[in-house]
Amino acid sequence: MPRYAQLVIGPAGSGKSTYCSKLATHCETIKRQVQVINLDPAAENFDYPVFADVRDLIQVDDAMEDTSLNFGPNGGLVFCMEYLAANFDWLHEQLDDQDDDFFLFDCPGQIELYTHIPVMKQLVEKLQSWDFRVCAVFLLDAQFLVDAAKFVSGSLTALSTMVNLEIPHINVLTKMDLLSKSAKKHIDRYLEPELSTLLLEEFQDEEFGPKFHSLNKAMAQLLDDFSLVHFVPLDYSDEENINDVLIQVDMTIQYGEDMEPKEMRDPIQPDEEEDPGGVDSGFE
Repeated sequence: MPRYAQLVIGPAGSGKSTYCSKLATHCETIKRQVQVINLDPAAENFDYPVFADVRDLIQVDDAMEDTSLNFGPNGGLVFCMEYLAANFDWLHEQLDDQDDDFFLFDCPGQIELYTHIPVMKQLVEKLQSWDFRVCAVFLLDAQFLVDAAKFVSGSLTALSTMVNLEIPHINVLTKMDLLSKSAKKHIDRYLEPELSTLLLEEFQDEEFGPKFHSLNKAMAQLLDDFSLVHFVPLDYSDEENINDVLIQVDMTIQYGEDMEPKEMRDPIQPDEEEDPGGVDSGFE
């Protein structure tokens, strides 16, 4: 039977570790087994139980402290992920030790890992070769998408990730519970947007030249015409909202469709000599 994986990805600060923690807690509440794997070699702390931790293989400090490499934080993190890709046997050993079938991978926040560096694509292909059905959950902080320009930027980043990874993909707006009421009303415009209209409203000042307007129109047309990017709002204060996101992921990766159906128990037969309801049947 296949196993299932969520790659929890997105820019730094978008709430990936919080998402993993909240989802793990929710799954525990509904009596569902889920394991969380940390794939961020620069992670410092998290409040979920870790099933496997890439820092047991390599840490970003290891790369930065190596004088022969002379890496900064970003270069060190990319090096660590490439080291993981060269040692996927370590990850395979961790996964083989567990009978559970649903895993969350808490991934790093370096956006270049998802847009043009092949490491995450290699991870996807390796998981698929191990009979995993993989879904990307791309997180964006709702607090930074309060105007059309930032929304388009986030949408294009999500689109680039979708094209690079080539797997089922769900975009989630996190930290909705931290928005004010007015900000929530404002951001509702972007959940089912007509970007051409939004950009026209925002950039109608004369200070922007015709080339700028043409570029905005082309980007909005790309997203509008093909309906490639949609966002699901996530409010951690609403348990039903968390469950809705989980259901969308389950539908995307067809979770549970290969499980054996449970056998129905035989119905309890009433004693033939007893009157089941005291109602005259009409027969002697």
